[in-house]
Amino acid sequence: MKLRINPLASDVIITIYAVATLFVRLKYESEANVSTMNSLIMGICFVVIIWALIKLKVLNPNWFGLFNPKKSKS
Repeated sequence: MKLRINPLASDVIITIYAVATLFVRLKYESEANVSTMNSLIMGICFVVIIWALIKLKVLNPNWFGLFNPKKSKS
């Protein structure tokens, strides 16, 4: 049985992950005097991790219902 997280929990996990990784990048960049290129590579690595979890269907984002197609009333 595959590990699948429900859509709302996935949205919350992705949001917390994005905020935490942005905080880590900004804090690390200011403390360690890291170049912009290193910061971009670190950011890309963080995005690839979350992308892989979505592609493996571990995370199933609903994007907080923002992109649900409207059902036409016929």
